[in-house]
Amino acid sequence: MFCDTPEPGGLGWYDVTGVLRKAISNRRIVGFDVVELCPLPGNIAPDFLAAKLVYKMIGYTYKEGRQ
Repeated sequence: MFCDTPEPGGLGWYDVTGVLRKAISNRRIVGFDVVELCPLPGNIAPDFLAAKLVYKMIGYTYKEGRQ
């Protein structure tokens, strides 16, 4: 079963992290989640990408003092 949901022409890593950084600096974040991750046997890159995105969001939240 193929369960990847790519978005042609979608946002890149720096676009996404820039939007998140801006949102976190302007708003109080009370929660977030990562959805649409479907692990693929033999391909661990999406798992690390999702983990790194969560790590960045936590870091931005604490950097801005918005915890």
